[in-house]
Amino acid sequence: MALKVFDLQCEHSHIFEGWFGSHEDYDAQQARGLVTCPVCGSASITKRLSAPRLNVAHLHAPAARPAVPSNASDAEKMAALQAVVMRQVRAVLRNTENVGPRFAEEARRIHEGDADDRPIRGTATPEERASLAEDGIDVMAVPDFLDDERLQ
Repeated sequence: MALKVFDLQCEHSHIFEGWFGSHEDYDAQQARGLVTCPVCGSASITKRLSAPRLNVAHLHAPAARPAVPSNASDAEKMAALQAVVMRQVRAVLRNTENVGPRFAEEARRIHEGDADDRPIRGTATPEERASLAEDGIDVMAVPDFLDDERLQ
């Protein structure tokens, strides 16, 4: 399925990409308050003027990304940086096993050598994350809206 990629901006001027199945999908998610800024969590989001893009990278060989021109505005440089970060986060998510609510248990099993060492993701309460950190198990919270599996 080809996804539409929109440049979005929150009320605090954070610029980020949003990936949607269609314009209607964006409108529906926006109306339900599901489109939020990944930086500050604001739900006051607007679409920015941008060239239309479709996420069809799976149809082509990887291409080099053009560098941001040195005369680009600070907002354009920030948008480019945010886009790179969002692509990297999504790449990490695509290359992990979703263990769902068993995340804390599975992370502990991997740390203790009782399960295969592999990249995982899932859900954990703040208390579970704190307990893992106390035991020297590094975890990072990532907003679940970045998980493309959740949107399918």
